[in-house]
Amino acid sequence: MSAARDCLSRDPEATVDDIARAAGVGRMTVYGHFRTRPGLVEAALVDALQAGERTLTGIDLDGDARQAMNRLLGSSWSLVAESAALLTAAQAVLPAGRLRELHTGAADRVEDLIRRGQQQGVFRSDLPMTWLVNAVHYLLNGAAKETRLGRLDPAGAPDVVTATVKSVLAPPLAR
Repeated sequence: MSAARDCLSRDPEATVDDIARAAGVGRMTVYGHFRTRPGLVEAALVDALQAGERTLTGIDLDGDARQAMNRLLGSSWSLVAESAALLTAAQAVLPAGRLRELHTGAADRVEDLIRRGQQQGVFRSDLPMTWLVNAVHYLLNGAAKETRLGRLDPAGAPDVVTATVKSVLAPPLAR
């Protein structure tokens, strides 16, 4: 599985032959475990998401929701950046509903944190929750794409993402 994750993280269009070669096995061996390339891509994404989940469950999300969001984004950023090409591969072969289903744990974590920030009065509550959760997701993935394209410095990307999410989640000024 690590060969599939590595190959697809470098090149979302990596073939089963590329992955088999990286794993040091024949193509038929790979097909013996995964009947189709989409099945292999999904298994690699699931493996990456499970590894990410192990990392994210260790983050302290207690206390002030803004500080907790900063900690979550800092850790999430590295995971998203590492698996951006893998996600691109998955988007090409898996239905959108399946991708949403696989990301449920991450989305729930962000939603719970935003909801807590709303209760603390530090995050906006005038926009739909699904929009706010998706905005965080889009910003993380957009920053990963921008770094891949060389338009955003990878070293500064976590700060850019955090500042942007902070502005998106900030309550509107009283009029």
